[in-house]
Amino acid sequence: MASTPAPPSVPPTPPGASAPPSAISAAGAGDTQWTRLHPLSPIVRAGSVVAVLVVFSTQFDTGRRRSFPWVSLVLLGVGIVAGVVSWLVTRWRVQGSDLRIETGLIRRQSIRVPLSRIQAVDVISPVLARVLGLAEVRVVVAGRGTGRTRLAYLGAAEAQRVRAMLLALAHGLASETPEPPAQPLLRIDNLRVAFATLLTAPVNVLITIAVLAVVLSLLLPRGEATATIAIPALVGVVPEVFRRFNAVYDFQLSEGADGFRLSRGLLQTRTETIPFGRIQAVRWVEPLLWRQFGWVRLEVDVARQRGSQQREEGSAQLSRTLLPVGSHDHAAWLLQRVLPGAAAVPPPGSRPPRRALLRAPFSYHLLSFWHDRGRHGFARTGRVRPEVVIVPLEKMQSVRLRQGPLQRWLHLATVHVDTAGRGWQARAVCRDAAEADALVETLTELARRARRASTAAAQAARDGGSNGGRRPLGHDAMDPDGV
Repeated sequence: MASTPAPPSVPPTPPGASAPPSAISAAGAGDTQWTRLHPLSPIVRAGSVVAVLVVFSTQFDTGRRRSFPWVSLVLLGVGIVAGVVSWLVTRWRVQGSDLRIETGLIRRQSIRVPLSRIQAVDVISPVLARVLGLAEVRVVVAGRGTGRTRLAYLGAAEAQRVRAMLLALAHGLASETPEPPAQPLLRIDNLRVAFATLLTAPVNVLITIAVLAVVLSLLLPRGEATATIAIPALVGVVPEVFRRFNAVYDFQLSEGADGFRLSRGLLQTRTETIPFGRIQAVRWVEPLLWRQFGWVRLEVDVARQRGSQQREEGSAQLSRTLLPVGSHDHAAWLLQRVLPGAAAVPPPGSRPPRRALLRAPFSYHLLSFWHDRGRHGFARTGRVRPEVVIVPLEKMQSVRLRQGPLQRWLHLATVHVDTAGRGWQARAVCRDAAEADALVETLTELARRARRASTAAAQAARDGGSNGGRRPLGHDAMDPDGV
């Protein structure tokens, strides 16, 4: 059950090496022709809806004498017709500096996505789409979006070629430029993933409820209590456990010039990219039942869109996972890849004053906050599940000081470091009030310096032009025996 890096292998054929399909045939400088989605797209898009309607119709007809399933056939026909109409009125193209998507029959919609605002392009393949050889191309843009910037669905090979084309155009390159190669970093063993999933909080809740149901069944004369408690637990918890396992099954991580690339999924596979510039914070988590094995989880918080797109991306917690489960050595090595120079070990003198025991008696010994004088801020909190949040100071959006009534009485305060991410914050909990005031000023000045240094480095990289201002590939590899 070891977490090992993927063995060195010959890089896959670049997406642009094969003959481009009609969808990517240039109509001009960087332009493409109007193109429809794959003809089988209506089956995937309407399949789940039709299945729900058919099941509902069969349940509605329960108790009546059996007859020909006209209702189910009518619903199936309506779903197919709606899918075909949606396919006929949907088309897309690249025109000038925009990706254009037009759809809608009664209410026509025309979506324009500036290529310069593209943050990442992900390829997602649900179960039915994989069976039919299809994939969805989802475009992630900066700022607030509608969540409808996606091409669902294209052929699997065409989806990869479209992804490479959009990434090339977003970086100001020719549309036929292949996707830059990626260096494999690690691959998580599925047995370890399964075992770690069984030690998560939902499974612990399930075991507790099951034990409670057995005890009640022994104490009560009838066994109805067992079914009353156990069945809802199974219905509510088992799907959540499977969802967690499915989300990180066959987890592979690689590093390219444009960011970290993740590939994962059992029933629904996802290939996504986390650009270096979108990483707002990193969290080092040690769940309670993992500590005896020395396992940790590493997560990243990224600058995300709000609203419907965030809901479409599913569980934000799982989608931010950079290391689902691994040893301390793996996590420390990967942390250096994400934030060079950062260390999740608190130095002496980073704890709050002793009087903070009255405010946080159970977690006081794990509360820490420190910074490395210019690059990162670190905050350690938690008792049952200790975690360390690392924030690059150049990403800091604001810093806040808060005092509750008990903290004011104890002359304590908590400092919050805000970023553009939506996941979590770095918090200096229960610091001395005077220290907290000074910390606000210090972090503000350090963040200002870090942003100036980052801007100067980015400008120097652009002036050099050797790598287009993007981060170069690393050449170090993880030691397979260091797990």
